[in-house]
Amino acid sequence: MIDSDLAVSATGLLRRFNELGVLAWADVHPALHLCHLYGERDERVALAVALTVRALRAGSLCVDLTEIAQAVDQWERPDETGEAPLAVPPDAWPEAASWLAAVTASPAVGVGDQAPPGRPLRLADGLLYLERSFADQETVRSGVLALLSTRPAPLGLVPEGASADPRSADQDAAVASALTAGLTVIAGGPGTGKTHVVARIVAAFTAGPRPALVALAAPTGKAAARMTESLRRAVPAGPRPLPAAATVHRLLGSKPGSRTRFRHDATNPLPHDVVIVDEVSMVSMTLMARLLSALKPTARLVLVGDPDQLASVEAGAVLADLTGATTVAPAVVRLRHNFRFAGVIQELASAIREGDADRTLAVLDGPDAAVRLVPPDRAGAELRGRCVAAGGRVFAAAARADGPAALAELDAHRLLCAHRRGPFGIADWSRTVRSWLVEDVPGFDAEGEFHVGRPLMMTSNAPDLGLYNGDTGVVLAGAGQPDAVFATGAGPRHFSPYLLDGLQTVHAMTIHKSQGSQFRRVSVVLPPVGSPLLTRELLYTAVTRASDDVLLVGTPDAVRAAIARPAARTSGLRGRLDAGASDRTA
Repeated sequence: MIDSDLAVSATGLLRRFNELGVLAWADVHPALHLCHLYGERDERVALAVALTVRALRAGSLCVDLTEIAQAVDQWERPDETGEAPLAVPPDAWPEAASWLAAVTASPAVGVGDQAPPGRPLRLADGLLYLERSFADQETVRSGVLALLSTRPAPLGLVPEGASADPRSADQDAAVASALTAGLTVIAGGPGTGKTHVVARIVAAFTAGPRPALVALAAPTGKAAARMTESLRRAVPAGPRPLPAAATVHRLLGSKPGSRTRFRHDATNPLPHDVVIVDEVSMVSMTLMARLLSALKPTARLVLVGDPDQLASVEAGAVLADLTGATTVAPAVVRLRHNFRFAGVIQELASAIREGDADRTLAVLDGPDAAVRLVPPDRAGAELRGRCVAAGGRVFAAAARADGPAALAELDAHRLLCAHRRGPFGIADWSRTVRSWLVEDVPGFDAEGEFHVGRPLMMTSNAPDLGLYNGDTGVVLAGAGQPDAVFATGAGPRHFSPYLLDGLQTVHAMTIHKSQGSQFRRVSVVLPPVGSPLLTRELLYTAVTRASDDVLLVGTPDAVRAAIARPAARTSGLRGRLDAGASDRTA
């Protein structure tokens, strides 16, 4: 346990769960503060508050006190190593019925939808929320139900006929829905034609004598730049320029110093007739709430993404909730045919997505060498060879100052890990790969902050420079001063690395950070069976980053454990969407 996470002011249950590693100081302090403000002295309530705060950091919007012990199994340890899961003795937990009764009676907790305002927590449908989280969820629920019930007026769109290719029937349905419905959710994995569908939708909305005002957005700057670049390749040049995609924050008009307050809201809605958001799996509940609040009443919303990928780093699993809600089903169009992947990688991804461990292992053990599972104790030489070959090609291109070639080689192979720290984390593996390159690649010298061939990744946004969190680049040989070339939506661009903040060496990358990227080959270091991050979504996301070749370093037991464990993010959105629709039709 990290010493800085010890809460010296904690007593009783708070102290015990802090010492067990379940709670950090950042969870204990607000619980103590809120209980003091509301005169709450029951340590069981204090524990419930702290767990609700902690759940947000784990990605859940709320907690179910009757199932909290199972939820904690998927919370990462404070040291982020994943070497061992959190271990909570069964007798450490309060008795469930009396615990829920104490929370229900607390002056700090509002109970039910009609609870009086002003209390910091809300207990609804057996789930405990921070009040602001419940408010965000309700904003999303009411906004989605409103969009489902609207029938937008025509915008003078150009009618489209069905595609000649029968494989495009799902794409035709997605375009038709976007042109006629208030809400359309387009769900599909890599290679299913999501970009092509969006291009057709944009072309239809912007053609004709009365073009609609269309906004394109994505949750990150990198995703927005990629969306712009992909659509400009897919949409034929016309009399009207294609709108550039922006981050959702920029679209809403983020205010300095705040991540949740924006210039556009219910009192000052966005002017756009159509808002199209890509990579929605990475959109948090809070951000989706702000976007829905800012739509004008007649606007259409098109959400695009892969619900089987890892969810947002922040709390919520909005896309998974929407695609799983019965009420939203008529608005969901699933793209099933894969135009990019063929053969064994697609077969592997499908087996993982469908939760079939036996078929997954059979594919990995099959004759096609494009997908393989290698035990950790036998993977060293092969993994070293893959990383050295890829890094050597990056270095060779960087040494001759060939920026485009260096960037192409950087994306030819990527080493992916689940954790940040520890033996299964990117910090250790980055150091290992660097030592391999020094030993095996002639001329590679890792001395100096910006040595030639150093692979870089931005960890912060620099919109004035056109660089965003997740953008990657390489240090090239320069005339006296280091020169870094980065892949951007506008093509390769050169910068002095001394002018860039938040640079990180990217010999290895977390699977979460790799979302939205594509590489020819990936090598994936799977965490051990006990890791809280070992989930079906993690494995699926890692595998689908590759177009040609996947090497999984792990055991069959780790693969089975991942597939048997869908990511558990507690949220009431799906159930309340269906309940809300029932109430409206009753």
